[in-house]
Amino acid sequence: MSHHNCWTFTTDRSINSIPSAIKGHPHFQIRHISGQSGVEITGIWPRVFLWLSESPPVAYAQDFLLFIHNSSGLPWWTTIILTTVFLRTAVTLPLAFYQNYILAKVENLHLLEMPEIVKELKKETAIAMKQFNWTENQARRMYNRSLQKQWNNLIIRDNCHPLKASILLWVQLPMWVFVSVALRNMVYLLPHSKAGAMVTYMELSVGGFGWIPNLLVPDESLILPVSLGLINLAIVELQTMSKIRKKSKLQQYVTHFFRLFSIATIPIAASVPSCLNLYWVTSSAYGLVQNLVLLSPRVKRFGHIPETPSQLSNPYKHIASEIKLRANRLPAWWKSRAKN
Repeated sequence: MSHHNCWTFTTDRSINSIPSAIKGHPHFQIRHISGQSGVEITGIWPRVFLWLSESPPVAYAQDFLLFIHNSSGLPWWTTIILTTVFLRTAVTLPLAFYQNYILAKVENLHLLEMPEIVKELKKETAIAMKQFNWTENQARRMYNRSLQKQWNNLIIRDNCHPLKASILLWVQLPMWVFVSVALRNMVYLLPHSKAGAMVTYMELSVGGFGWIPNLLVPDESLILPVSLGLINLAIVELQTMSKIRKKSKLQQYVTHFFRLFSIATIPIAASVPSCLNLYWVTSSAYGLVQNLVLLSPRVKRFGHIPETPSQLSNPYKHIASEIKLRANRLPAWWKSRAKN
């Protein structure tokens, strides 16, 4: 299989130093993008990828991957998996606990304390409306202002602003991008085509396993791309099945979007080198296990996550029953589709 064209941007710096044996490698290609080649970079995405490939966070991620590989002596496929598990455990897992802690605090304020405050404010507003001759619009404005103030006071008291729950996204997504671009750099000899980069390139070409011995090329069997899509879809469905409260219209649309996005990752993953596929699948698999583990009441107690009204006492039994219920619906759904 020839080297895929997706994301094939490399530099022509030190091209003359490439050994002839490597130049003759069937998967070795050069994409000229530096000023030395006389070709100016055009288009937003090539510029973005070039900027990312030369950014300090990507350089740190690339150095970290090389450090793990060189110090352990493990093949590249093992290095990628172990590095992914280490980063997810050391960085994102603690943040996932913190996210659940914040969300639990917010839910308890919203469901346990706010109803009484709302009831009291309605009484006070009704009295004030008669006492000060407020119109209905004036009363509504004062009520909403007081309600927001009470909510802010509770948030400050418990130090649980909802935006704090988003810290996991703001750390996990950039980390995923940086590691992905770092692996891409190794595949396409970026940002500098030095002797060390050539060695890493050749190691990746034989550093795979099983059906993907060459990590430089896409997975022709589609095992990893399909696994990625199914794992991501499983995460979406797990989130859906673990909620007992009825979803709003917006939440339903968001769920449908992520279902479609999970499926859309399959063709994307099928077009990139196997080392990227391996990283993405490992990261998603870790995320699935992480979500399952964080459903456990015992794990929540261990992480000092407060108990909430929506918490399931037997989450795994609930999910198993949901899966069984969906499986039983399939034959009826298939028959209705066949009739139409």
